[in-house]
Amino acid sequence: MAPYPCPNCKRLLHFEARICPACAFTLGYDPASDGFLFLGDGATTWRDIDGQPHDVVVCANNDAHGVCNWLVGTGENTPYCRACRHNRTIPDLSVPSVPPRWAKIEAAKRRMFHTLIRLGLPLETKAEERDKIQGLAFDFLYDPSAEEQGNAQVTTGHDGGVVTLNLIEADDAERERMRRAMGEPYRTLLGHFRHEVGHHYWARLVATDPAELAAFRDLFGDETVDYAQALQAHYGAGGDKVWTDDYVSFYATAHPWEDFAETFAHYLHMVDTLATIGGFDMRMAPFPGPEGHPGAAVGFDPYTAPTERLAAQMVPWSFALNTVNRSMGQPDLYPFRLSPAITAKIDYVNRLVAKAAGRAEAGAVPEHACSA
Repeated sequence: MAPYPCPNCKRLLHFEARICPACAFTLGYDPASDGFLFLGDGATTWRDIDGQPHDVVVCANNDAHGVCNWLVGTGENTPYCRACRHNRTIPDLSVPSVPPRWAKIEAAKRRMFHTLIRLGLPLETKAEERDKIQGLAFDFLYDPSAEEQGNAQVTTGHDGGVVTLNLIEADDAERERMRRAMGEPYRTLLGHFRHEVGHHYWARLVATDPAELAAFRDLFGDETVDYAQALQAHYGAGGDKVWTDDYVSFYATAHPWEDFAETFAHYLHMVDTLATIGGFDMRMAPFPGPEGHPGAAVGFDPYTAPTERLAAQMVPWSFALNTVNRSMGQPDLYPFRLSPAITAKIDYVNRLVAKAAGRAEAGAVPEHACSA
């Protein structure tokens, strides 16, 4: 995402900020205005960058547990912010290791929700669920068996609009161990959320629309293939499948549902990465040589842009940022490639999102375009 300034002193902030590191004023992110608000010394009214007051209060999860920096409008019928109101189950906070892990999970979830809101996607809670409108909820569960014996009893996944996350995924060492064991190039909390919410939006936007379902099957395949058998066959293949040209990841080859969820996650990876690059007005000089590039700059809004613009920027920027990471001895930022077949699937997701957001097609909202 693009960086946000402190509404008081204009210093750029990390999205998780609660106190400005420069002016020390209390901060909160207001999803309704898509910006940070501040409380002056001794003040009780939240104000924006223009000094205008806003009728908001801090999220109840900040008051009770200190795990959220979002604000809630006083006219809303819930004490929870746009992200926290979707929680159905929070973990057992009496276990000493749980609160800091839950805080990491909530931080990743808020980043995902920021993207979903910015894209204009529907976000119903389970309380708002109705015929053909699936609500979204989260169960964050502490799993003693996984913690003490390495034998997980809680499976991270999605079922009927409920995303379950085993709290052990917030343990960096354990998550890295699982990444290596699964042969994955990338495994993060944010990646989990983006993948699992992809399953939700398949059920919310594709399964209930015959035309979308037909278009989905043309690209991703027949989702009525037995899921359990497909997963068993996938893991039995042991990585022998050829997947890099047609699928964004090896896991995407398992079943059309997983292909869609992986593609949806990568679409979110792309738009947020490019929004950050554009927000800092970063520019890249032309690449020399026959495989060169004429230069790159994100002078548009990635959240509403057509796929060809996203892909044209993501390719050179991912190479450059992967190189930066390698300079620090870190894994590649984006260890994937965008073939024509993968880009076609991302284009399907982009058009699906645009339709759900009320745009005729991706790129149809020029008034939101970023200057560059």
